[in-house]
Amino acid sequence: MHKSKQIAIILTDTLQITGLQSILLDYFPPVTFSVFYSFQSAEERGIDLFDFYFVSADTFVLYSEFFLPRRNKTIVLTSAGEMKENANAITSNFYLNITSPLELIIDRFQQLFNYETNGTENNKGLSARETDVLQLIVKGITNKEIADKLNISLNTVLSHRKNITSKLGIKTISGLTYYAIMNGFISADEIEI
Repeated sequence: MHKSKQIAIILTDTLQITGLQSILLDYFPPVTFSVFYSFQSAEERGIDLFDFYFVSADTFVLYSEFFLPRRNKTIVLTSAGEMKENANAITSNFYLNITSPLELIIDRFQQLFNYETNGTENNKGLSARETDVLQLIVKGITNKEIADKLNISLNTVLSHRKNITSKLGIKTISGLTYYAIMNGFISADEIEI
């Protein structure tokens, strides 16, 4: 007999909550889930008690210090408009496009529930210097300032940026920002708004 999965659903959208509960009950029994309309209410209940977390992108970013260490058991629900071109490139282990066909959603849940931690390969081959450049890019630092800060030439910064976008498949600053936050390269507090 399988142990019941303890799932925390931290969402404000009642329709999303109802649909998620239905899919989990129909395709992944046994599951036990608790619904929270805010992170604070989940904390009051004892948020560390859960095996998996389903959250909105806003909640993930706001409470990234909690979710990043639990990234292999957290799934962020997004719509196609939120992630558009970067949906697959950012972190395929984290995101679920809620507008996907049911078969894809079920496949994603199976991946999540069967995921085994086998070391992190979150940087997708980024060098240490590329990681440094990525951190500065998402902080809103200009290419010239990055060059000065890292004591490298402007052309080297541009080469690193090109390599980063090529390796990650992410071309937008917002996409790079999500990637950096999701993989723990930067916290949401460090980003200039």
